[in-house]
Amino acid sequence: MKFQLRIEVSLKPGHSDPEGETTAHLLNELGYKIERVNVSKVYSGILETESLKEAQMKAEEMCKRLLANPTKDNYAIMIEEEK
Repeated sequence: MKFQLRIEVSLKPGHSDPEGETTAHLLNELGYKIERVNVSKVYSGILETESLKEAQMKAEEMCKRLLANPTKDNYAIMIEEEK
């Protein structure tokens, strides 16, 4: 079976986000009254596994091994069966 993965990785609260801070500052200079901007990364791809449960396990493993730093990052995994 093929599954569409979407993994969003973002900073945990309390960690510095210079790109988000710069973006918020520039948006304010352009006249948008925005308090804060948080930047995150999104990884998407197609994963082939035997089941949804296996796809979830593999996606979790990918996050722990490569995509996210558990010290500073949170991540969210979304999986849908490819049609």
